[in-house]
Amino acid sequence: MQQSVKMVVTGPFNSGKTNFIRSVSEIDVVSTERKITSAAERVKDQTTVAMDFGRITVDDELVLYLFGTPGQKRFDFMWEILSEGMLGFVVMVDSTRPETFREAKSILETFRAYAPTPYVVAANKQDLPDAWDLDDLRIALRLDPTIKLLPCVATDKEKVKTVLLELLYAILAEMEAAT
Repeated sequence: MQQSVKMVVTGPFNSGKTNFIRSVSEIDVVSTERKITSAAERVKDQTTVAMDFGRITVDDELVLYLFGTPGQKRFDFMWEILSEGMLGFVVMVDSTRPETFREAKSILETFRAYAPTPYVVAANKQDLPDAWDLDDLRIALRLDPTIKLLPCVATDKEKVKTVLLELLYAILAEMEAAT
């Protein structure tokens, strides 16, 4: 019998959530991106307004369903909806934009309140010269040493797989502990 695992990928605007899901999904990602009209948000041309959806078949017995949240506050009503039934989540952080770290921490705490499931933090854009070091990022985010903070490049399939595997291991460990 095939087991399915729902994972949510969340984080601030432009942290790499859509690219993260696109780089590993075996199906064309179902995406609800719309053109950005506000000049203040013109870091990129489009933004997710409802969700991104991707799927990965790990083997005959395990399928991962990835749900990406919108990063903008005005779409945060989708967060609770997308968190229903999740077995774990990834918080994406743009390592090059310290002005988003507080928001990332707030999003992490919001998702922890929705469901006390395992999670990991993915320090995205680690391939860029101005990316924060993981130790400094951990301090800035006030992450407990037990929380997995993983280097990531959302467009690198292998790096994304590593993040997802760490989350999957945490989910499986929690499931085993519960039995």
